[in-house]
Amino acid sequence: MPELPEVEVSRRGIAPHLESQVIKQVIVRDARLRWPVPETLQQLTGATITQVERRAKYLIIHTTQGYAIVHLGMSGKVRVIPTDTIVVKHDHVDLELGSGWSLRFNDPRRFGCWLFSEEHPSLDHPLLRELGPEPLTDDFHLDYLFNASRGRSQSVKTFIMDNHVVVGVGNIYANESLFKAGINPKRAAGRISKARYAKLVPIIKQTLARAIEQGGTTLQDFTQADGQPGYFKQELMVYGRGGKLCMQCSGRLKEIRLGQRSTVYCPSCQR
Repeated sequence: MPELPEVEVSRRGIAPHLESQVIKQVIVRDARLRWPVPETLQQLTGATITQVERRAKYLIIHTTQGYAIVHLGMSGKVRVIPTDTIVVKHDHVDLELGSGWSLRFNDPRRFGCWLFSEEHPSLDHPLLRELGPEPLTDDFHLDYLFNASRGRSQSVKTFIMDNHVVVGVGNIYANESLFKAGINPKRAAGRISKARYAKLVPIIKQTLARAIEQGGTTLQDFTQADGQPGYFKQELMVYGRGGKLCMQCSGRLKEIRLGQRSTVYCPSCQR
């Protein structure tokens, strides 16, 4: 599933081609996505795109006539292509632009979404209004995370993956960040000291920023908006390496499940 870095990479890839463009036509070939694509999406026809924003793992397309809320789901991709490009299977939604290009959404598993909002959705929309801070902003800092952790008995890994606490620290990046910080993912969030959170917060930021710089992580489905894979996979130290040797101590990495997600860690390096 695309995580925050992959969605940010997609945003950066499509934004220069969308902003200031007029939407000539909204084409919905199959409305049966995670939630049915609403008829109100057609209100974007004739609108000018003013900005492409990311909030958590949602893309928000700002226009002069409302907002499109886009989620890539598990297998969705957005590409900017010539409007006359042949339609292939699972091409569900197009925004046809005045430039002669189109934003095309392809999603084989149909877990993604396209929704419409007349007002900016971040404060009011039920999908967005209760989300935690963005991890790459100043709103995500040591005092915030430490205070939020007090009294929490859940594992630190599920804690930092909770979108009500902080958005976008998905499974890949939680595994990697906790390894670099030397924190055992099973430890209770409320039992971890402020000094250890002081190490974890910048590592989360650095890990996500590096993944964005590398174009995200391609494991199966994800590609960048230009069709290229993400290269952060080459830098993964624990994720997907259960049973292999630790790159730091040469001990054996252990794989368990926490919160129904695969979790890989080094019992020697992470305490």
